Amino acid sequence: MKKHLVVLTGAGMSAESGIKTFRDADGLWEGHDVMEVATPEGFKANPELVLDFYNQRRRQLFEVEPNKAHYDLARLENNFNVTIITQNVDDLHERAGSNNVIHLHGELLKVRSTGNESDIQAWQTDLVLGDTCKKGYQLRPHIVWFGEDVPMIEKAVSICETADTLLIIGTSMQVYPAAGLMHYVPHNTPTYFVDPKPNISSKENLTVITEPATVGVSKISNMLNKGD
Repeated sequence: MKKHLVVLTGAGMSAESGIKTFRDADGLWEGHDVMEVATPEGFKANPELVLDFYNQRRRQLFEVEPNKAHYDLARLENNFNVTIITQNVDDLHERAGSNNVIHLHGELLKVRSTGNESDIQAWQTDLVLGDTCKKGYQLRPHIVWFGEDVPMIEKAVSICETADTLLIIGTSMQVYPAAGLMHYVPHNTPTYFVDPKPNISSKENLTVITEPATVGVSKISNMLNKGD
């Protein structure tokens, strides 16, 4: 029986594919205050701005490709039962071949009804005012905004509780509730942390790899496969 490898990924996972990390140093996201484009209040105040913002993100997604780290994770499925829990809203894990991906913060290529949050559909073109669900409610990006519940968090917790190995890539693990997931893995679970500027140090069962995702995941992949 294959061991269960749980992988938590953040913005640093996709950065080398050309997708900018969530917020720049000045606190802006692509030149916008995140409160204007990533909150229910922002959508209510200026829905056209919010829809255009995500339309631009969606268009950008079609211009980028998975990087080596995405492909390395997909190949680990040959030897491990791999579950990826990502904070990213892109589809690069899936495009690289990963088969079990949980999106904590939603997906750019899906939209949902403002009248029924369980009414979710695939969407690849621009989303504009007037695009509605079958019941006539405006569609919105299927993105978890600040101040909203994270519906997949309970499933993510249950997955972490069954981890034999934990791999964390490109995330500061400071944004909750995602940041709390690492505390749900069984005690003494071997844990690997890949980040070019890690905010933690190696200790006991935690190994920190101070590298970007493409380099760090390759190193850990080799280590895991040799130890398998």
